[in-house]
Amino acid sequence: MSGAGEHGSAKGSDTGDLMDAIYRWQRPIYDATRKYYLLGRDRLVRELDPPAGGTVLELGCGTARNLILAARRHPEARFLGIDISSQMLGEAERSVARAGLADRIRLARADASDFDLQALFGQPAVERVFLSYALSMIPPWREAIAAGVAALGPEGRLSVVDFGQMERYPGILRAPFRAWLAAFHVEPRAGFDEALAAAAAARGLAATTHRVYGGYAIHGVIAPVSPR
Repeated sequence: MSGAGEHGSAKGSDTGDLMDAIYRWQRPIYDATRKYYLLGRDRLVRELDPPAGGTVLELGCGTARNLILAARRHPEARFLGIDISSQMLGEAERSVARAGLADRIRLARADASDFDLQALFGQPAVERVFLSYALSMIPPWREAIAAGVAALGPEGRLSVVDFGQMERYPGILRAPFRAWLAAFHVEPRAGFDEALAAAAAARGLAATTHRVYGGYAIHGVIAPVSPR
Protein backbone atom coordinates (compact mmCIF):
# COMPACT_ATOMS: atom_id res chain seq x y z
CA MET A 1 0.00 0.00 0.00
CA SER A 2 1.17 3.54 -0.64
CA GLY A 3 2.59 5.29 2.39
CA ALA A 4 2.00 2.32 4.63
CA GLY A 5 2.74 2.53 8.31
CA GLU A 6 1.42 1.28 11.63
CA HIS A 7 0.64 2.95 14.92
CA GLY A 8 -1.67 1.92 17.75
CA SER A 9 -2.06 0.65 21.29
CA ALA A 10 -2.34 -2.92 22.58
CA LYS A 11 -6.10 -2.47 22.72
CA GLY A 12 -5.98 -1.25 19.15
CA SER A 13 -4.14 -4.42 18.16
CA ASP A 14 -6.91 -6.53 19.72
CA THR A 15 -9.52 -4.53 17.81
CA GLY A 16 -7.52 -4.98 14.62
CA ASP A 17 -7.52 -8.75 15.10
CA LEU A 18 -11.29 -8.70 15.61
CA MET A 19 -11.85 -6.58 12.50
CA ASP A 20 -9.60 -8.87 10.46
CA ALA A 21 -11.66 -11.85 11.59
CA ILE A 22 -14.90 -10.09 10.64
CA TYR A 23 -13.72 -8.87 7.24
CA ARG A 24 -11.49 -11.72 6.09
CA TRP A 25 -14.38 -13.21 4.10
CA GLN A 26 -16.51 -10.08 3.68
CA ARG A 27 -14.01 -7.73 2.09
CA PRO A 28 -14.54 -8.82 -1.57
CA ILE A 29 -18.31 -8.22 -1.33
CA TYR A 30 -18.28 -5.43 1.26
CA ASP A 31 -19.01 -2.50 -1.04
CA ALA A 32 -21.67 -4.31 -3.05
CA THR A 33 -23.63 -5.28 0.06
CA ARG A 34 -23.23 -2.08 2.07
CA LYS A 35 -24.40 0.40 -0.54
CA TYR A 36 -28.04 -0.34 0.28
CA TYR A 37 -27.95 0.63 3.93
CA LEU A 38 -24.93 2.87 4.64
CA LEU A 39 -26.95 5.93 3.76
CA GLY A 40 -25.55 9.44 3.57
CA ARG A 41 -21.97 8.56 2.60
CA ASP A 42 -22.09 10.16 -0.83
CA ARG A 43 -23.58 13.35 0.55
CA LEU A 44 -20.74 13.59 3.07
CA VAL A 45 -18.20 13.18 0.26
CA ARG A 46 -19.89 15.85 -1.86
CA GLU A 47 -19.83 18.32 1.00
CA LEU A 48 -16.17 17.85 1.99
CA ASP A 49 -15.21 20.87 -0.14
CA PRO A 50 -11.45 20.71 0.56
CA PRO A 51 -9.36 23.71 -0.48
CA ALA A 52 -7.21 23.36 -3.60
CA GLY A 53 -4.03 21.55 -2.62
CA GLY A 54 -5.54 20.55 0.72
CA THR A 55 -5.42 17.13 2.33
CA VAL A 56 -8.36 14.97 3.43
CA LEU A 57 -8.04 12.15 5.99
CA GLU A 58 -10.55 9.33 6.41
CA LEU A 59 -10.52 7.45 9.71
CA GLY A 60 -11.64 3.85 9.26
CA CYS A 61 -11.26 3.93 5.48
CA GLY A 62 -12.14 0.27 4.91
CA THR A 63 -11.99 -0.65 1.22
CA ALA A 64 -11.18 2.95 0.20
CA ARG A 65 -14.55 3.22 -1.52
CA ASN A 66 -15.16 6.68 -0.06
CA LEU A 67 -11.60 7.88 -0.67
CA ILE A 68 -11.78 6.91 -4.34
CA LEU A 69 -15.13 8.66 -4.75
CA ALA A 70 -13.79 11.74 -2.96
CA ALA A 71 -10.58 11.83 -4.98
CA ARG A 72 -12.55 11.78 -8.21
CA ARG A 73 -14.94 14.45 -7.02
CA HIS A 74 -12.23 16.72 -5.59
CA PRO A 75 -9.33 16.39 -8.05
CA GLU A 76 -7.24 19.22 -6.57
CA ALA A 77 -6.98 17.60 -3.12
CA ARG A 78 -4.83 14.81 -1.71
CA PHE A 79 -6.23 11.96 0.37
CA LEU A 80 -5.07 9.84 3.29
CA GLY A 81 -6.77 6.83 4.85
CA ILE A 82 -6.16 4.76 7.95
CA ASP A 83 -7.77 1.55 9.10
CA ILE A 84 -6.99 -0.91 11.86
CA SER A 85 -7.78 -3.97 9.73
CA SER A 86 -4.97 -5.30 7.54
CA GLN A 87 -7.58 -7.29 5.61
CA MET A 88 -9.49 -4.17 4.66
CA LEU A 89 -6.32 -2.22 3.88
CA GLY A 90 -5.23 -4.95 1.48
CA GLU A 91 -8.55 -4.57 -0.32
CA ALA A 92 -8.16 -0.77 -0.21
CA GLU A 93 -4.70 -0.94 -1.77
CA ARG A 94 -6.01 -3.05 -4.65
CA SER A 95 -8.99 -0.77 -5.19
CA VAL A 96 -6.84 2.38 -5.23
CA ALA A 97 -4.45 0.78 -7.72
CA ARG A 98 -7.31 -0.32 -10.00
CA ALA A 99 -8.69 3.23 -9.89
CA GLY A 100 -5.31 4.65 -10.93
CA LEU A 101 -5.22 6.89 -7.84
CA ALA A 102 -2.15 5.58 -5.98
CA ASP A 103 -0.43 8.93 -6.56
CA ARG A 104 -3.21 10.82 -4.73
CA ILE A 105 -4.39 8.36 -2.05
CA ARG A 106 -2.02 7.12 0.66
CA LEU A 107 -2.99 4.43 3.14
CA ALA A 108 -1.67 3.30 6.51
CA ARG A 109 -2.61 0.83 9.20
CA ALA A 110 -3.43 2.64 12.42
CA ASP A 111 -5.92 2.92 15.27
CA ALA A 112 -8.39 5.73 14.56
CA SER A 113 -8.52 6.58 18.26
CA ASP A 114 -4.73 6.76 18.71
CA PHE A 115 -2.58 7.68 15.73
CA ASP A 116 0.38 9.92 14.88
CA LEU A 117 -0.27 11.76 11.63
CA GLN A 118 3.32 12.98 11.38
CA ALA A 119 4.76 9.48 11.85
CA LEU A 120 2.32 7.90 9.40
CA PHE A 121 2.30 10.43 6.59
CA GLY A 122 4.96 13.02 7.35
CA GLN A 123 2.61 15.94 7.92
CA PRO A 124 1.32 17.55 11.10
CA ALA A 125 -2.26 18.37 10.11
CA VAL A 126 -4.93 18.13 7.42
CA GLU A 127 -7.72 20.35 6.16
CA ARG A 128 -10.51 17.78 6.36
CA VAL A 129 -11.19 14.65 8.40
CA PHE A 130 -14.16 12.37 7.94
CA LEU A 131 -15.59 9.16 9.37
CA SER A 132 -18.25 7.21 7.49
CA TYR A 133 -20.02 4.51 9.51
CA ALA A 134 -16.82 3.97 11.49
CA LEU A 135 -17.69 5.29 14.96
CA SER A 136 -20.29 2.55 15.40
CA MET A 137 -17.47 -0.02 15.06
CA ILE A 138 -14.75 1.73 17.08
CA PRO A 139 -14.98 0.84 20.79
CA PRO A 140 -13.23 4.05 21.98
CA TRP A 141 -15.37 6.12 19.62
CA ARG A 142 -15.20 9.34 21.61
CA GLU A 143 -11.42 9.13 21.51
CA ALA A 144 -11.61 8.70 17.73
CA ILE A 145 -13.57 11.94 17.42
CA ALA A 146 -11.01 13.73 19.59
CA ALA A 147 -8.12 12.28 17.58
CA GLY A 148 -9.75 13.42 14.35
CA VAL A 149 -10.22 16.94 15.68
CA ALA A 150 -6.59 16.99 16.87
CA ALA A 151 -5.47 16.22 13.30
CA LEU A 152 -7.15 19.34 11.91
CA GLY A 153 -5.17 22.37 10.89
CA PRO A 154 -6.46 25.95 11.12
CA GLU A 155 -9.89 26.29 9.50
CA GLY A 156 -10.08 22.50 9.30
CA ARG A 157 -13.35 20.58 9.47
CA LEU A 158 -14.38 17.12 10.64
CA SER A 159 -17.46 15.39 9.20
CA VAL A 160 -19.20 12.24 10.41
CA VAL A 161 -22.07 10.09 9.22
CA ASP A 162 -23.20 6.97 11.06
CA PHE A 163 -26.18 5.01 12.26
CA GLY A 164 -28.62 6.99 14.38
CA GLN A 165 -31.04 5.88 17.07
CA MET A 166 -33.95 5.50 14.60
CA GLU A 167 -36.19 7.64 16.76
CA ARG A 168 -39.06 7.74 14.27
CA TYR A 169 -39.11 4.01 13.64
CA PRO A 170 -41.40 1.64 15.56
CA GLY A 171 -39.73 -0.74 17.97
CA ILE A 172 -40.84 -3.73 15.91
CA LEU A 173 -38.45 -2.54 13.18
CA ARG A 174 -35.77 -0.89 15.31
CA ALA A 175 -35.04 -3.82 17.62
CA PRO A 176 -34.35 -6.52 14.99
CA PHE A 177 -32.29 -4.13 12.88
CA ARG A 178 -30.08 -3.24 15.84
CA ALA A 179 -29.74 -6.91 16.73
CA TRP A 180 -28.60 -7.60 13.17
CA LEU A 181 -26.04 -4.79 13.40
CA ALA A 182 -24.77 -6.15 16.72
CA ALA A 183 -23.98 -9.47 15.01
CA PHE A 184 -21.36 -7.54 13.04
CA HIS A 185 -20.07 -5.68 16.13
CA VAL A 186 -21.86 -2.50 15.05
CA GLU A 187 -23.46 -0.32 17.73
CA PRO A 188 -25.21 2.98 16.94
CA ARG A 189 -23.74 5.46 19.41
CA ALA A 190 -26.03 7.05 21.97
CA GLY A 191 -24.69 10.41 23.08
CA PHE A 192 -23.44 11.29 19.60
CA ASP A 193 -24.48 14.96 19.84
CA GLU A 194 -22.91 15.44 23.26
CA ALA A 195 -19.67 13.73 22.21
CA LEU A 196 -19.27 15.94 19.14
CA ALA A 197 -20.07 19.05 21.16
CA ALA A 198 -17.51 18.15 23.84
CA ALA A 199 -14.77 17.42 21.29
CA ALA A 200 -15.49 20.70 19.51
CA ALA A 201 -15.54 22.77 22.70
CA ALA A 202 -12.20 21.33 23.80
CA ARG A 203 -10.62 22.92 20.72
CA GLY A 204 -12.68 26.10 20.61
CA LEU A 205 -14.72 24.84 17.66
CA ALA A 206 -18.45 24.43 17.02
CA ALA A 207 -20.43 21.24 16.43
CA THR A 208 -23.67 20.75 14.53
CA THR A 209 -25.67 17.53 14.14
CA HIS A 210 -28.83 16.55 12.35
CA ARG A 211 -30.83 13.38 11.75
CA VAL A 212 -31.66 12.07 8.31
CA TYR A 213 -34.09 9.40 7.12
CA GLY A 214 -36.12 9.61 10.32
CA GLY A 215 -33.10 9.11 12.54
CA TYR A 216 -31.80 6.12 10.58
CA ALA A 217 -28.57 8.06 10.17
CA ILE A 218 -26.99 11.00 11.92
CA HIS A 219 -24.66 13.55 10.37
CA GLY A 220 -22.30 15.76 12.33
CA VAL A 221 -19.75 18.47 11.59
CA ILE A 222 -17.07 20.08 13.75
CA ALA A 223 -15.76 23.33 12.31
CA PRO A 224 -14.46 26.75 13.33
CA VAL A 225 -16.99 29.02 14.95
CA SER A 226 -18.60 31.22 12.32
CA PRO A 227 -18.01 34.96 12.87
CA ARG A 228 -21.11 36.94 13.70
